[in-house]
Amino acid sequence: MNIIEALEKQASSYSDKPAIIFRDQPITFKQLRDNAFRLADALKRLGVTKGSKVAIYLPSSPEYAYSYLAVWVLGATAVPLDFMLTEDELVECSKHSESKVLIMRPKANIPVDSLKSRIQSINIITCQHEAPGCLSLEKLLAAADGKAPVTTCNEKDYAIIFYTSGTTGRPKGVLINYKQLGAPPQSMDFFVGGIKDTDITLCALPFSHLGGLIYLQNCVAFGLTIVLMERFIPLEFLKNVQQHKVTCFWIVPSMYYAFLQLKEFETFDLSSLRWIVTFGASSSPDALRRFHQYCPHAHILNGWGMTETNAPTVVLPMGSQKIESVGRPIPWAEVKIFDEFDKDLASGEIGEVVAKSWVVTDGYYKDPKLTQETLRNGWFHTGDLGKFDAEGHLYIVGRIKEMIKVGGEIVFEPEVESVMHKHPAVAEAAVVGIADKLRGEVPKAFLVLKEGTQLSEEDLRYFLRQHLAHFKIPHYFEFVPSLPKNRTGKVDKEKLRV
Repeated sequence: MNIIEALEKQASSYSDKPAIIFRDQPITFKQLRDNAFRLADALKRLGVTKGSKVAIYLPSSPEYAYSYLAVWVLGATAVPLDFMLTEDELVECSKHSESKVLIMRPKANIPVDSLKSRIQSINIITCQHEAPGCLSLEKLLAAADGKAPVTTCNEKDYAIIFYTSGTTGRPKGVLINYKQLGAPPQSMDFFVGGIKDTDITLCALPFSHLGGLIYLQNCVAFGLTIVLMERFIPLEFLKNVQQHKVTCFWIVPSMYYAFLQLKEFETFDLSSLRWIVTFGASSSPDALRRFHQYCPHAHILNGWGMTETNAPTVVLPMGSQKIESVGRPIPWAEVKIFDEFDKDLASGEIGEVVAKSWVVTDGYYKDPKLTQETLRNGWFHTGDLGKFDAEGHLYIVGRIKEMIKVGGEIVFEPEVESVMHKHPAVAEAAVVGIADKLRGEVPKAFLVLKEGTQLSEEDLRYFLRQHLAHFKIPHYFEFVPSLPKNRTGKVDKEKLRV
C-alpha cells in the first residue's frame, strides 16, 4: 500500500468528510493527511529515514493515527506497543526493536525520567504532556511542513513490527511489509461484498493491535469514517452506534457478552448496522445469535486469522448460518490442516492449521530460530488446532501452543511463569488457560513455594503488576506441594488442566 498516494487520494476526494470522529470532534481527511505529513517532516528532522524504527506508546487516538501514517510516509517501520505494557516491557521492546524515536503519552507509573535513563539513545516525543528533555508532539505538528515528502520504499520493506509475548518469555516481533499493509482491507472488502465510502465504523480495539489497526487501514483505503473510542465501554459503544448510525464493526466475543449484560441493551436502535464481525477468543454461538436478534438486517460474520497472517484470513460467507465455523479462506491464501508430520489431512480430521500466501509474515524480527521453526517449506504453522468440513468451512477446536486468549489479548504461559519465578518465595510455577464465560479463557497459576517461605495471593498479584500488563496476570492461584511431572522431568500441564 502506498500511503502517500492513498492519503492524497482521500484528501482530494473527501476533503471535508470526517476520517475520524474522536470524542465527538471530527478530523477530516484533509486534516488527517496534513497532520501525517507534518509529523513525517518532524520525524525526518530527527533523523528518521527509510528503515528507521519508531515506537508508539499511546492509547487509541488521532495522534496514534498520525504517528502510524507519518512513519509509513517516510518508508520507516512502526513499532506499536500496547498502552497497558509496564515500564519493563516498554523498555525491552524499544531496545529489542532498536527504535530511534518513541512517541508516547506519559503515565503516572512510567516516569519519563526513568525511561530516558534506561533507553538513552532514543528521542522521546510526548503527547498531551510536556516533559523536560522531551519533544512535544503538538509543538512539532504546529512547526512542521505539511508537504508530502519524497520517499521510496519497496514492497518487501518492513512497515510494522508487532510485538506479542514470546513463548520463551521474551517478546517476539512479527514483521509486516509494505505490500502486506494492503492485505486486511483487500480481505475485508472481499469477505463483506464491498466496503463502501459511506460506511461508518466504530473502533473500540487498541490501535496497537492488528484488529484495531485494520480500522485505520480501511479508512485510508476506502474513505470510510471511523468513530474512535479510546477504550471499550459497553454502554458508550452502543450509544455511539445509535448516535452516529454506525454501519459496521469488528470486535472480540467478550465484547458481545458485555453488551448482553447491560440492562439498557434492548433499548438501543441498532438498525443502521449492515455487517458485524466477531473474532478472537472462543465464542458462544448462542450469545451471538441473541445479539443478532437486535440487528436482524445486519450480517453477522465469524472469522479467524492472526497477526502473522494479516487477518482476516478465514471468514464466514455472508448469509451463512454456520456461526460455529470461522468460515472459508480468502482466495489468495491456502489454508490446510497438517498432522504432526506436516502431512495434509482430509476434511473432518483434526490437526494444526497452516497457511501459505503473500499475506503471511516473513518471520520474526531478530529471531531466525523461531522463524525457521514456524515457517516450514513455505507453510506458516499457527499452533491452532482445527478441521474442515465437507463444504470447506474451517472450525477451530483448540491450540497446541502454550497460548491463552484472554478476551482477544494473547498471553503466553511461559512469559507469566518466568516472571513468577523471579519472586524470591517461588520455587516452581506453572500457568494454564481455563475456560471463562466472559473472556473465553483466563490464566490460572499453580505454585510451589520454597521451604520455610510464605506468600499471599494479594502480595503475588502486587508483584506481578510491576512486571506484566494486567491481562497477563492469572485470575486464579493455587498453592500446591508439588507439580506433576512427566518422565523427562517436564511439568505435565494436561494434568493441571483437568
